[in-house]
Amino acid sequence: MKTILSFLKPYRKRLLFISLIMIADVGGSLLVPTITANMINLAVSQADLSDILVQGIWMLGIALLSGGLTLLGSWLCARLSADFGRDLRVALYDKTLSFSTTDFETFGTASIITRTLNDINVLQQSLMNVLQLVLPVPVMCALGIFFSFSIHRDMGFLILGATFLVLAAALLIIRKAARIFELLQSFLDRMNVVLRENLTGVRVIRAFRKETHEIKRMRKSFEDYAISAIQANRLFAGLDCLATVVINLTIVAILYLGGNQIGTGSMKVGDITAVTEYAIWILFYVMMAQMVILLVPRAMTCMRRICAVLNHTPEIKDGTGQSGSGAGPEIFRFDHVSFRFADADENTLSDLSFSCEKGKTTAIIGGTGSGKSTIAKLLLRFHDVTAGQITLKGTDIRSLPQSELRSAISYIPQRAWLFSGTIEENLRYGNPDATREDLIRALKTAQADFVLDLPGGLKSHVSQGGTNFSGGQRQRLSIARSLVKPADLYVFDDSFSALDFQTDAALRHALQEEITEAGLLIIAQRISTILHADQILVLNEGQIAGIGRHEELMETCPIYRDIAHSQMKGGN
Repeated sequence: MKTILSFLKPYRKRLLFISLIMIADVGGSLLVPTITANMINLAVSQADLSDILVQGIWMLGIALLSGGLTLLGSWLCARLSADFGRDLRVALYDKTLSFSTTDFETFGTASIITRTLNDINVLQQSLMNVLQLVLPVPVMCALGIFFSFSIHRDMGFLILGATFLVLAAALLIIRKAARIFELLQSFLDRMNVVLRENLTGVRVIRAFRKETHEIKRMRKSFEDYAISAIQANRLFAGLDCLATVVINLTIVAILYLGGNQIGTGSMKVGDITAVTEYAIWILFYVMMAQMVILLVPRAMTCMRRICAVLNHTPEIKDGTGQSGSGAGPEIFRFDHVSFRFADADENTLSDLSFSCEKGKTTAIIGGTGSGKSTIAKLLLRFHDVTAGQITLKGTDIRSLPQSELRSAISYIPQRAWLFSGTIEENLRYGNPDATREDLIRALKTAQADFVLDLPGGLKSHVSQGGTNFSGGQRQRLSIARSLVKPADLYVFDDSFSALDFQTDAALRHALQEEITEAGLLIIAQRISTILHADQILVLNEGQIAGIGRHEELMETCPIYRDIAHSQMKGGN
């Protein structure tokens, strides 16, 4: 709760102003029945018409003022709710940017999306409803009951009892609603997960003819959500029915008791009208507040889910140091590095020691699951090492700000991902100040100059994920994007896998000519991709089985030699 209140703190003056407007609005609403009663009593007693006219003018003025305050209050509430939601979403998004892969797995990508969009939307609606429909209720009840007691004691007790009955019923129903709304949010998460899997994996589903199976799985998640939603709606309907019955019974009781009191002369006809209006206003506000309060358990569930993300301590903590001057050729160094995933029983990488130097190409090859891509993730601090250290120009990367570390690296992941927009916007992703000449040079180096032949050229549209380009084209565009960014080390994480041998060779040759001051780290499956590397690391079950140039490893490393023979017909 403290976390959410901290987001409302900057708007405390606006909240106070809204509260004053709501109190004034409620006061005006209750004055109208009082004036109406006076007018009726004056008419019954055959008073001067001018007195009735004065009362009517007062009533009109108060009604107009109350209506204006209602409109102003609604606008301020909507504005406050929108600002509150925006601040929460920005904070939640900024927080997730600091998450490691393990942190994301803790919550799940679909759940984080649900929390950022749906859960915050629930909080926004709840805040606006509480301000407009719950905040005025104590004032309405207090003033309405006070005015009723001032007219007749029995009327005051009658309205007090009816209000208490409705509030007690609401509290009982709210206790039942809390668990249902918790289930609703968990089912919503599940729907997001299944729907996301089905949409992104639709080709696999069709290829394996699993449409019927996935339809059943999707329907099951829809049905679970629908059952809980129906239970919640039944609670709403029951409370609404109860409140309506209580309001009608209260009005009947007022008319019955009021009629007897008129007969004895202790009440006037206008007083009955006023008390009836007080009862309707009080019970209407209480009923509306109940409907809002029924949503509070859902809002509280959403709030806990949001606070769980905001209060989560990221696995990767930012450093405050600075990297060395870099006078020597060494850029990054792995010094007896070991790494183990949090839920693993044994190390993924064990006792790795090697360095990446300026102007040199370091290559990593090994079997599937040998830990090749994990090395790239450790360099970028997507995970932290379990033992040993990685240094950037002599400084442990854990002591550096993540922004400084990642500015020194240009990374091309295994899966080439492009963002929706234009090719030019994608290429400028790592360097917004790049010139057109920089972009064209990067495209030519990456063998992606096919872009220049497109009708739109650099302005050509890119679909989300780059799905309007082939796998090889996406990979080359991803490489071009990385080359636009100035960096000390360019990391290619199996980024040539979708390229044919001719394009692969041309790209590697262009890279050697283009990148002379920075280092290259190439993670690959194909021997042909790394033949001319200055040093090749051979990984086997997370350990270095050999290190050296291609010719040396062919003589000294059996594992490398087996890989070469299987790919190159004799290893030449």
